[in-house]
Amino acid sequence: MRPLRRTKTSVLLPICALPPLRTRPKPAPDVVAVRRYLSPQRKLRYAHLELFDAGNVDDGGAVISTDSARAHSNRGNTLFHVDSSFNPRRASFSLLRAVALPPPGTGGDTEFADSRTALAELPADLRAALAAAGGDGAVGAHSMAHSRRLASPEYFADLDATAAPMARHRLVQRHEPSGRPNLYVGAHLHHIEGLPAAESAALVARLNAHVAQERYVFAVAWEQPGDLVVWDNRCVQHRAAPGGSFEGRFARDLRRTTVHDDSPTAWGENDRDVTMPGFNYNNYPGKKGDAVVEKQGTATETRG
Repeated sequence: MRPLRRTKTSVLLPICALPPLRTRPKPAPDVVAVRRYLSPQRKLRYAHLELFDAGNVDDGGAVISTDSARAHSNRGNTLFHVDSSFNPRRASFSLLRAVALPPPGTGGDTEFADSRTALAELPADLRAALAAAGGDGAVGAHSMAHSRRLASPEYFADLDATAAPMARHRLVQRHEPSGRPNLYVGAHLHHIEGLPAAESAALVARLNAHVAQERYVFAVAWEQPGDLVVWDNRCVQHRAAPGGSFEGRFARDLRRTTVHDDSPTAWGENDRDVTMPGFNYNNYPGKKGDAVVEKQGTATETRG
């Protein structure tokens, strides 16, 4: 696994460089808001809906228990995934900042996988399987609930990802800034449309395993509070490196904001007026509750 080079400004740009200044949109970008993920049991720790809590501390700053509902949900972050692939509108850049870090040697790194190069180097048999599934036209259905159950299957045994609408995005996409094709898969990918369930599950697993190979992975070792990582979700996957001994012992307080994609294909195969449910981990396992929903693209969901 390759360590990532640190810049003088402590900003790390893994794999996909930012587009040249002349190509960046002048208006403030739409930012993914977290309103629909809130519940009576989980309130904002910050003043801004545009900040996503990616850490392991509670409202008072205490480290959460490894047996808590939130800890089980956080396990989904240890699987390679693409931010917001479960949303109808694709994400572009994510910015992740460290506020508090566990001691060195206890884990907590963030890893990135180069999904463009992984697609370019698909072995012949896997390329043939992808072609048989529809090739460049193959559509995948994404769900946040799926990645949560995948990472903690016993805890989320009663969670049915198919009970809610899923976001539909093509598996092979053009990365607009570079023009290179990208393999858009990851842990949120529930199934490939048009395939029998078993065949779909097998192909999804093979594609995800291919991208996650060590030769495509960069590891970012957080060094100090204030470190910031910026990446492009349209050409990389990422995960919180699993297996750290800091869990349940030391704070890893990371805060993220994610920008909506403004490219022509940002909405994938989705209706722009679709209503999507939030994921409330306090309703599981075996609990039923009202989902908080937001309409994608409204002022409450995307804020500049």
